[in-house]
Amino acid sequence: MMQIHPSVRHYLIVSTLACTFAGSALAERADREKPTNIEANQMLFDESKQVNTFIGNVVVTRGTLVMHGEKLILKKDSAGYQFGTLFAPAGGIATFRQKRDGGKDLWMEGLAADRIEYDTKNEVAKLFKRSKVRMLDGPKVTDEVEGEFISYDTRTEFYTANNTVSGESKPGAGRVRATIQPREKELKGDDK
Repeated sequence: MMQIHPSVRHYLIVSTLACTFAGSALAERADREKPTNIEANQMLFDESKQVNTFIGNVVVTRGTLVMHGEKLILKKDSAGYQFGTLFAPAGGIATFRQKRDGGKDLWMEGLAADRIEYDTKNEVAKLFKRSKVRMLDGPKVTDEVEGEFISYDTRTEFYTANNTVSGESKPGAGRVRATIQPREKELKGDDK
């Protein structure tokens, strides 16, 4: 009998964020039930404002989700929802990697030159500046999206990629790019 994990769309800060493609890109469902662990060189906590700030080689793990950045600001509202912003190091990138449901070795990973934001209340992940999200089957990249701004709503499985960091697309501001590999079923000519 097949075991079914509880339903999820979770914290990504970036799980994130992480889910940029519909359906096959769902984050590992069991990750939502796991504790979040954060390591950094320094932590500051403002109890009155419910704000945690982690600084220096920040590593966030939650189940299969692993995120890396230079600084993380984590805020919690009165209802307990968390809002996280993971900043890239100077001249570097903020990254995440997480296992996806639906297969043995399916992963998603993302990077942003500026920051990755995640809102647990609305379950929306946003990647800013030279952003990229890719889906992997083992080491093989199956799909990839690039843009100055990528937003993903994990509840509706809707994502956008835009050519400016403001989240708007403007003529002459650059291009978004997507690479979608054919699936095995398509390669074999099976459309059932």
